[in-house]
Amino acid sequence: MKLSRNFTNIFNWILDNLVPPFFRDSRIIMTPFFLLLFRKKYRRFMGFKENVLHLDSKGVIEYYKELSAYHINRKTDLNKGSINFILNNIEGEFVLDISSGSGFLAKEIVNKHNINVVGIDFIISDEIRDSINPKFIESSIEKIPFPDNHFDTVISTHTLEHVIDVNLAISELRRVCKKKLIIVLPKQRNYKFTFDLHVHFFPYKYSVLSLMNNRGSCFCIQNDWVYYENQIC
Repeated sequence: MKLSRNFTNIFNWILDNLVPPFFRDSRIIMTPFFLLLFRKKYRRFMGFKENVLHLDSKGVIEYYKELSAYHINRKTDLNKGSINFILNNIEGEFVLDISSGSGFLAKEIVNKHNINVVGIDFIISDEIRDSINPKFIESSIEKIPFPDNHFDTVISTHTLEHVIDVNLAISELRRVCKKKLIIVLPKQRNYKFTFDLHVHFFPYKYSVLSLMNNRGSCFCIQNDWVYYENQIC
């Protein structure tokens, strides 16, 4: 299924703000929608919130791998506004794109700034495995394989909402960051049945700032939160 992030942002806003919680939390009402979108895996999607309570980080990754072929397939989860903000706010010559996916953002940064970029994800596809710049490495956000203050700019987009130990992940992002940290999170309410496999939800600005201990700035762009810290080290 290929739907742009700009389209799904509108769809998610309608679901979050115009559809009553009673309908969103009703298995009877929501089952036909999950069946239409995810076919034979619809029960796994609908049961994610209950199942995730019994999983560690490795178990969650395996859950994602199992359902990846049934989820939305697009080149990036970022909307245009978030992409433009990131590209216009890079600092330094060495950048980390954590949970880089297909490598879309990492490649955009190299093309615009001609600097060194590393992308990290728990799966690196064969199409980008041999890339030199950006360079892609298989690892996780909870254990970034680089020393302290290694990257001038660290970027995490649509990642923390999936991470079990979110505080450890944030600590790792800050540890390897020297100058600027940029984080993008979906603005989304937590209902019993949501189409994304998210562990954490950020419906309000204070939800983001509280998570980050109010150390930076946050604003909403096209139904996504953009958070950034300057000179955090």
